[in-house]
Amino acid sequence: MKHIPLYLLLLLLVAACKSDKTDEKPREPQLPELVMQIQKQSRLYSTECHVHKIISHNDTRQLQGSILNQDFSFDLPLGKRSVAIPVEATVRAFIDFSTFSTDNVKRNGDQIEIILPDPKLEITSTRINHEEVKQYVPLLRKNFSDEELTKLEHTGREAIVKELPKLNLTETARQNAARTLIPLIADMGFPTDNITITFRKQFSASDLPAMLLKNEVQ
Repeated sequence: MKHIPLYLLLLLLVAACKSDKTDEKPREPQLPELVMQIQKQSRLYSTECHVHKIISHNDTRQLQGSILNQDFSFDLPLGKRSVAIPVEATVRAFIDFSTFSTDNVKRNGDQIEIILPDPKLEITSTRINHEEVKQYVPLLRKNFSDEELTKLEHTGREAIVKELPKLNLTETARQNAARTLIPLIADMGFPTDNITITFRKQFSASDLPAMLLKNEVQ
C-alpha cells in the first residue's frame, strides 16, 4: 500500500478547514434576546455626585406695640442672631430597565438605536456638617434649637433640588449608560459604530422635578 505524501495530507486538511469556514454564517442578532439582556441591567446607577450648600439664616427679635392708637415695631438692640449651616447631599441618577421593551429599540438594517427609559434622580442622603456650623447668638437670645436646625436642613435640601439643572445629570446618565450598553450590544453582533444610545427627548430644567424620587432621607 502506497503512503500518501505528507504535503498532500496538509493540503487536504487546509481545504477542509476553508470549507467549514465558508459554510459558517454570521450570527443574526435577535431583538428579543437583546431586550432581555438589557432588562437584566435592572436599575443602572449611572452617575453620582456630592453637593455642598451653605444655608444662611438670621432673625431679629422685635418689640411691637401700640401707643395712643399708633402701632410701632422696632428691632431690639442685640436681638439679631444668625447661623450658617453647611448641608451636604449625595445625588444619584439611574435608569430603570425593568420596563424596557422592543418599543425602546429602533432598527434599520445593521443600524440600531436604543431609546433609554427616562432617567430618575434620587437624593440618597443629606446631612449637616455640625462641626462647621457657624452661629452668632447675642446674650439676650437662645441658641438655635435642634428643631430649628432640622427645618433649615430641609430648606437646604430644597435649595439643592433647585441646583440640579446645573449638574447636567441627565446627559451624564446617558453617556454612562452608553458605556455600559454598547459593549453588550456589540457582543451580540451589532457593529459598534452603528449603535446609538439616546433618550426620547432633550430634557429641560422643568422636567427634573418629575424625575426626582419623592423619598425622605436623613
